[in-house]
Amino acid sequence: MRIIEVPELALVTLVGASGSGKSTFARQHFKPTEILSSDFFRGLVSNDENDQACSADAFDTLYYVLGKRLARGNLTVVDATNVRPDDRKRLVEHARRYHCIAVALVINTPERVCLDRNSQRPDRDFGPHVVRRQIGDLKRGLRGLEREGFRYVHIIEPGEEIEIRRAPLWNNRKHETGPFDIIGDIHGCAAELRALLRQLGWQPYALEAPEAPWGAESWSHPAGRKAIFLGDLVDRGPHIADSLRIVRNLCAAGHAFCVPGNHDVKLMRWLKGKNVQIRHGLEQSIAELETWPSEDRTKLAAFLDSLVSHYVLDKGRLVVAHAGLREEMHGRGSGAVREFCLYGETTGETDEFGLPVRYNWAAEYRGKATVVYGHTPVPEPEWLNNTINIDTGAVYGGKLTALRYPERELVSQPSAEQYAVPARPISPPVPERRSSQQHLDDVLDLEDVTGKRVIETALQRSVTIREENSIAALEVMSRLATEPRWIIYLPPTMSPAETSTLPDYLEYPTQAFDYFRRNEVQHVVCEEKHMGSRAVVVVCRDAPSARERFGSPDGRQGVCYTRTGRPFFSQPAEEAAFIARIQTALTTAGFWDEFQSNWFCLDCELMPWSAKARELIQRQYAPVGAAGVASLEIVVEALRRSPAAAHFTQPYERRLRRVRQYRDAYRRYCWPVNSLSDYRLAPFHLLASEGAVHTDKTHRWHMETLHRLAAADPEFLVATPFLEVDLNDETAVAAATKWWESLTAQGGEGMVVKPLHYIAKGPKGVIQPAIKCRGREYLRIIYGPEYTAEDQLPRLRARALNGKRSLALREFALGVEALQRFAAREPLRRVHECVFGVLALESEPVDPRL
Repeated sequence: MRIIEVPELALVTLVGASGSGKSTFARQHFKPTEILSSDFFRGLVSNDENDQACSADAFDTLYYVLGKRLARGNLTVVDATNVRPDDRKRLVEHARRYHCIAVALVINTPERVCLDRNSQRPDRDFGPHVVRRQIGDLKRGLRGLEREGFRYVHIIEPGEEIEIRRAPLWNNRKHETGPFDIIGDIHGCAAELRALLRQLGWQPYALEAPEAPWGAESWSHPAGRKAIFLGDLVDRGPHIADSLRIVRNLCAAGHAFCVPGNHDVKLMRWLKGKNVQIRHGLEQSIAELETWPSEDRTKLAAFLDSLVSHYVLDKGRLVVAHAGLREEMHGRGSGAVREFCLYGETTGETDEFGLPVRYNWAAEYRGKATVVYGHTPVPEPEWLNNTINIDTGAVYGGKLTALRYPERELVSQPSAEQYAVPARPISPPVPERRSSQQHLDDVLDLEDVTGKRVIETALQRSVTIREENSIAALEVMSRLATEPRWIIYLPPTMSPAETSTLPDYLEYPTQAFDYFRRNEVQHVVCEEKHMGSRAVVVVCRDAPSARERFGSPDGRQGVCYTRTGRPFFSQPAEEAAFIARIQTALTTAGFWDEFQSNWFCLDCELMPWSAKARELIQRQYAPVGAAGVASLEIVVEALRRSPAAAHFTQPYERRLRRVRQYRDAYRRYCWPVNSLSDYRLAPFHLLASEGAVHTDKTHRWHMETLHRLAAADPEFLVATPFLEVDLNDETAVAAATKWWESLTAQGGEGMVVKPLHYIAKGPKGVIQPAIKCRGREYLRIIYGPEYTAEDQLPRLRARALNGKRSLALREFALGVEALQRFAAREPLRRVHECVFGVLALESEPVDPRL
């Protein structure tokens, strides 16, 4: 059996006369979805597979589908005669456009066999001259297939047994998951390379049988890490041969990967005797290597020639290339891809130093994979749209830099001296300047947050945002929200417990506990629910920290905003004083040093409720209470004076009592706010700090940690009371229920029941992050004074919770995803994709009383 290897991503063109057996061969060796047949597309557009008059429309449709498949990275087989160069030209153009390898499979069936097969098919009514012409065209063009652009040409003779095997592309290392130490341009700085490897924990060892010309020096990492070298190993530096030896030996031992740089390719061409210009440091490489024997230089040329343009690693999450790579080129194989990997993208212009002006492809990058590259020296590595350039000019007196992946930690070794002078000066870093990512985030693209969107999250595979909801979110964010750079998180809505069957109760702790039992949660945390306004507080240590992390252009050191992103304080001075008090508490509690962070994101309740809901109270709650009490008092008094109407008095007295209870309920949560000292802030989640999202901690940890913070300023910060409850312990459950009854009897809103772990999973996946259980009198504010009446409570018990709970889970997944993206220093557009998603979901039709 003959084995034919076909690249995993290829455009496979079947070439053969009518009746040669192409379609049968395709069905035997490829999936039905991979085959695009010209006959099928003729039938698709005209209902007749043999209607040659519709061929133009059929092929237009075929090419359209072909483009979509190749753009998505799917191997595709084109089943048509394809015997003339003009027939194949458009296919080769598609392969080039989508950076796919073009493969020709020639079915070389004899003319008589083709004629016999066609004669047995009454639908093939064309004469034998058509088959003869096709076979003549095929034979004339057979030798020129490779010149046309086909990378591989396989001629299949009659009777051959064929097995088609899918061959991974050379750049496909998705199964290599790391961890990796990715090292920037070395340029012959072998001493700095050795020092950097030691910093990274690598250990040198001597090869037992060193192979000329590579010497005995190699390195390994005790934790099994692998190195990735980003090319430009040679030119300009003092120890070029040593750099080559170290990198080659690491690669040969399986401890490293290496991609070629443009300097490496130029040296390889010189080693092969090609005519190259001896400049830009190549003269140093030649001076070191001229003394090598011819055989050794040949081995060096073979090593450099074997380097693959780029690698796709860690299941597609990491791409490494010397000069970077646009998303549509990842994992592809073409001359254009290799050219981009070596040189990047230029505008065609030259600058005042005579060097090409490079196009900033990273500014428009939108890919999911992290791209790490070098080529153009920079003073400091900076993340830009999930890409990073780690060539920090080691040969120019800068430093040799490595990126530890997946940790995203940068490690550098300063250069011992300046070995070369750059043709274009490397701008020194300016301490106060904002990073390029922040500069790019100044202008956000509407396309990143509008229209129907499917957002992938770690907690849920995807969350769909409808177009009409995204429009509503854009309206809020563009007109009412606080400064966008600070909005890194919006909290999810919260579902109540199922309705209680107890008399006079709509909600009771039993149903909240039952929910978590059903989802196989044994331990929960019950937290007192403060009646205030949900507030997200983002606070930095000082102005430089705010400028570095959030790009704050106005000296602002923190913000406090509502669950819909609107600022809590209308006056900047008031907000600044509020943030300053939290900064002082964080300093007193030692949080900056403990968490090694210059910023924190806190989920809080800001009290009193009237501070933010004053207008709501004045326009809605207070008028109902005042009018209800005043009118019913008159009615009750009149009924009491009339003996004939005595039997009507009791119902109206009950109504008056309920309205008074309604008025008293909202009054408990209101008090005058004349200064900052009148506020109370109850933080209950320490959401995130530098490099960390604290969703991996328990709610007990959050409570205890924030109790320590509250102790630093007890007059301003409220330590939220909580209980940890074992749901298998009936005594503990009863105690928690009593505690809830006591809280609500004293006028408290109720409690929130949460699983012990911040993210908990049940039999069907992630479960509700919190269930609220509100007191009877508090619910009077929500449902109205009469909600406990005999004719009202049974109707309210029929409320549906599924929509609210689905909404809560989707918003929870988006909120956590936003924090994780921000902590990982992803672009603001990626964070806002999730933030806008939460805000968009808030416009879905759900009963607001739930």
